[in-house]
Amino acid sequence: MQDKWLSVDEIGNYLGVKRDTVYKWINEKGMPAHKIGRLWKCKREDVDIWVRDGGAGIAQE
Repeated sequence: MQDKWLSVDEIGNYLGVKRDTVYKWINEKGMPAHKIGRLWKCKREDVDIWVRDGGAGIAQE
């Protein structure tokens, strides 16, 4: 099932970062994520594009 929504923990494991870093990227750097209830969920494909485009290294204003 390739189109699965991933949790913050799953995205953190996929990228090799801690969950706090994922939350920071969502809130401060525009990481593509959607809040479903009280949980954040991400699509792996959207996060891959965001990383390739330099999203983790760009300071948001």
